[in-house]
Amino acid sequence: MKLQTGLNPYGLTYYLGLQGMGTPRANTDGKGLNGFIDLCVELGGKTLELWEGWLKDMSDADLAALKARLDGLGMARVMSSGLLQGDMPLLVKAAKALGATYIRFALTPILCGDRHAAGQRWHDLNREVHEKLAAYAPIAKANGLVILIENHQDFTSRELVGLCEQYGDAVRIVYDTGNSFPVAESPLDFTRVVAPYVRHVHLKDYRAQWTDEGFRLVRCAIGDGAVPFKALFDILAEHQESLTCVLEPGALEARHVRLFTADWWQGYEPRSAQSLAAVLLAARTNRLPDDADYRTPWEREADSELIQYELDMIRRSAANMKTLGIM
Repeated sequence: MKLQTGLNPYGLTYYLGLQGMGTPRANTDGKGLNGFIDLCVELGGKTLELWEGWLKDMSDADLAALKARLDGLGMARVMSSGLLQGDMPLLVKAAKALGATYIRFALTPILCGDRHAAGQRWHDLNREVHEKLAAYAPIAKANGLVILIENHQDFTSRELVGLCEQYGDAVRIVYDTGNSFPVAESPLDFTRVVAPYVRHVHLKDYRAQWTDEGFRLVRCAIGDGAVPFKALFDILAEHQESLTCVLEPGALEARHVRLFTADWWQGYEPRSAQSLAAVLLAARTNRLPDDADYRTPWEREADSELIQYELDMIRRSAANMKTLGIM
């Protein structure tokens, strides 16, 4: 399988100036889009996922210049936003101007798989997702584009496939390799279900730290955690001849998946004991000791350490993926 691997901005949020925007903790010297492209070049990346916020103030001339720059670097590009708040006309315009095929959408703000915490809001969000996809899929198709829906710690593998089948071939999946754990699916079980529909991959990894309520997912360099990348890509290769991929270390805040509590399971279909055993076993690979300090510099309010922390992690991630032949 041919892989074209690069960067997305979400594992570099402080370095780029996205984390804490408009607050006293913001990095006002964030490197922004130009710094993002420069770092991708440094790492030898060949795909860029472009955050909508960088595109909204661009003129036609700006978009043309960006396209020429990325063409010259041989970089594929993917537009990136959130389904419920994204500006679809802007994203379509930018995708066509930049010669992109894919618009990536996170579906909801739910994290840690915790539908119960959202209460009735989970059902409202689900309805909104269907309404947006029903409206946007025909627009994407008419413009020769494909909407990529992400497993963003909210929907299960089968639910994502159901959305693809319901809204047609203009809706496919961007697969976040770390985000099966938050919905209590093992990485390989999740991959087997979604593989035929995957068109783009977020390379993410976590180390799990066990708690009395479940496990905490802690950011780490991609390849140092619990995700079995070689086996995962072997499955994808059975269905895809080529894919774009981007490095995305996890968020600067740990994700606590409280699946040992009864409330957490509200809103999910019943699971087999075998599938639950599979995710629990997978999450024990390279796990953190129970008494380890899991906090990132952001969580410790050590902001002066954040830029080097992010850069060290993305560089190690790139090295790990190159060793595996994924980058």
